[in-house]
Parts: sequence; C-alpha cells; structure tokens
Amino acid sequence: MIKANIVLDKNIWKKKLKKPEIYFKKKLNKLSKLSNFKNKSQEFTVMLTNNKKMKHLNSKFRNKNISTDVLSFPLKIKLKNKIYLGDIAISFEIINERAKSSKFDYELDKMWIHGYLHLLGYNHKKNKDYYLMMKKENLIFKKLNKIN
Repeated sequence: MIKANIVLDKNIWKKKLKKPEIYFKKKLNKLSKLSNFKNKSQEFTVMLTNNKKMKHLNSKFRNKNISTDVLSFPLKIKLKNKIYLGDIAISFEIINERAKSSKFDYELDKMWIHGYLHLLGYNHKKNKDYYLMMKKENLIFKKLNKIN
C-alpha cells in the first residue's frame, strides 16, 4: 500500500480541497492497483503550502530565490515493513492559476505525481530523462483520472 501523510500548511487549500487526506487516499488506492505499483509498501509526506513557503524552501535547499510549483525531498529510509520515500511540497497559488485553463484536481495530480516520481529517483536533467519521466507522469495521470 502506498500512503501519503498530508500536512496542510496553509488553510487556503480548503477552498478547493475539502478533505485532502481523503483525496490523496483515493488517488493512492488507485495507484496501488496499477501493475508497476502493486505490492509497494511506501510512504511519503505531501505539504500543501503557498508561494511564500515554496520560495523559502527553494531558496534554502536549492539556492533559488523564487517560488516554484513543486519540490521533492527524497529520503528513502526503511521503516519496519515499508519504505519512507521523502517529502513533497506543493504551492497553492501556482496550482490555482494553472487551473484557470484546466481543473484544480488535474493540476494538483500533475504536481504530486511529478514530485512522487522524483522521490522514486526519476529526474529531468537530460532530455532522455525528461521524456522518460514525462511519459511515466502522463501514464499515471491518465490511469488515475480515467483518460484514454
């Protein structure tokens, strides 16, 4: 089973996501049924925050003094019967802005899936890695949102 611990850092998220814990639990239950993710015993944390906090985190950990949509902090430690993968932080304002031409849930899914893949070791430093990660993101997104 894949589990996400949800940290609601900013209440503004409640305007769009009434029960974040339930939202992620449903998505991760679906993910756990996909062939590549079956029998995975993983846990990670998602912090739902804002641009100000994202700018602070990006500056502190990446030396970039700007806000960003998603940050991943891979850890990968073994805890009893599962692996703790690390942490993901997501900015409300950026997701909300993108949702003006899409759906809030879709934009959120794109970001946490992207962050989750970083926790699993994917990156996009080289073009071939970018395309591989993008392909994986799109596949997961389509499966979770029933898009063919």
